[in-house]
Amino acid sequence: MFPDQGRTEFDVIIIGAGINGVGLMRELALQNVRGLVVDRGDICSGASCAPSRLIHGGIKYLETGEFRLVAQSTLERNLLLRNAAHMVHPLPTTVPLQSWFGGIVPSLRRFVGLGGKMTDRGALVTELGMLMYDILGRHNRVMPRHRFFTRGRTRARWPHMASSVMATGMYYDAAITQPERLGYECVRDAMMTESGCVIATYTRIEGFHDGTLTLRDRLSGRSWRARAPVMVNAGGAWIDQINAVLGLRTRYIGGTKGSHLLLRHDALLRELDGHMVYFGTPDGRICLVYPFLGHVLVGSTDIRVSDPDSAVCTDDEQAYMLERLGALFPGFKFSADDVIYRYCGVRPLPAASVSDPGAISRDHIVHEDRLGAVPLFSLVGGKWTTFRGLAEEVADLILPHLGRTRQVSTRMLPIGGGRNFPTPARQATYIAGIAEAYGISHERAGILLARYGTLAQDIARFCAHAPDAPLHSLPDYTRREIAFIARYEQVRQVADILYRRTTIALSGALTPAVAREVAEVAGDALGWDGDEIRRQADDAWQQARTCHHIASRPMPESARPEPIGA
Repeated sequence: MFPDQGRTEFDVIIIGAGINGVGLMRELALQNVRGLVVDRGDICSGASCAPSRLIHGGIKYLETGEFRLVAQSTLERNLLLRNAAHMVHPLPTTVPLQSWFGGIVPSLRRFVGLGGKMTDRGALVTELGMLMYDILGRHNRVMPRHRFFTRGRTRARWPHMASSVMATGMYYDAAITQPERLGYECVRDAMMTESGCVIATYTRIEGFHDGTLTLRDRLSGRSWRARAPVMVNAGGAWIDQINAVLGLRTRYIGGTKGSHLLLRHDALLRELDGHMVYFGTPDGRICLVYPFLGHVLVGSTDIRVSDPDSAVCTDDEQAYMLERLGALFPGFKFSADDVIYRYCGVRPLPAASVSDPGAISRDHIVHEDRLGAVPLFSLVGGKWTTFRGLAEEVADLILPHLGRTRQVSTRMLPIGGGRNFPTPARQATYIAGIAEAYGISHERAGILLARYGTLAQDIARFCAHAPDAPLHSLPDYTRREIAFIARYEQVRQVADILYRRTTIALSGALTPAVAREVAEVAGDALGWDGDEIRRQADDAWQQARTCHHIASRPMPESARPEPIGA
């Protein structure tokens, strides 16, 4: 979106609307700092929409001695369970063990920095790691400590798991249902807190001269300029490319791509029963599988990539993940026919010369350079779990440059629809209140609360002000619900709705008919003509087929979201 005429002066310009960029925008807005965020795509449309969808403490980082990162990650995980309770949920996690003493030597080598692949994480190493994980995660703890199960209990709980698994460990991490939407909610929080904040999506940087950025909107073609005394490059895997446009030669990024699959496999879904299985592979990688939106999410690969724009989930990666899943669960059959969606993102990891991509640190690094008199901070690395902590750290670097001091801590501040989110004991009452206030069923109110947290009140109110009806192609959503998102949630393309403001695509519900109907409703709300509506629908579906391997399938009952309180 364009700032008003004359609104081209900001306190900070942030390049990149991934979670690091929008998290920083929110952090600074709460300190009364006017920020402009610029991105060539939508909010959280790069690597930030392609994670494992975990909010985790990073138990595997203990193997490389990154205690500070684990301590920060477990703290931030615990905070997000409180501050974004509408999207972040506890996830019991099982680790299969195939020996008692495996992995001791490579663990010691990795711990002292000598490298080595962990092809077997035995019970002793795992038990020690989980104990340390509990200790490091003690601050603001909201979940139980780890447990250990021997063969008998393991076989009873996991009857289809490989017979070579002789024990299992279980600890708790967390999953996030809609990370892309949480990114939007960070933007919403920022703009509601500080009216001088602006988000400019689908905007390309054309140059930088004498302290001024030249920008061009990719959709309208309009060119404009912006200035600020401080700039931040939060471009993720594209950081070095962005710095080159700004006139700096850097080599900060050495990204790896991670691909994931969404499977329709009811038998495995039943056996998982709400648990994640986190398992090593013979080649030293880590894979995971857990229930997600009525399906099964499988990930991930870790492959070096030089061009982030070319990164896609390949058939070879898909075959690898299905093979490893089949080796762990030989009692089930897996094939490409089970895959209903796949996605890929490039981790913005620091440049490193190590041979094993998995050994590259997931910690963040903040580089400070100069564009003449303007300081430029490049945010390298980081992950979804720690975005708030990174934003806090970077804000504290920026504020002195602006002659400001911190006004508020965001540590205990809820995000978006997490504000005033009811506890499980109060959800039935909260849902009943929405239903009564806006004349909708309890089931519909529960679905809105599950999707949007307490922002469900705004959507229910909007839906109640005019006649509403379910979408013909996707009755779980209504026309007014889609119109609200299009009109009020920084939407510029129908793909923004299908892939990032909702889980329509990720849940396996996207079909050509859905794309057309959502485009029609959004087009009516945003003033698109018939040609634009058709183009938007075609583009969104083409993206589904080429990038995400979606076939035209109806959504099964298992993919339909359950309302909160059901």
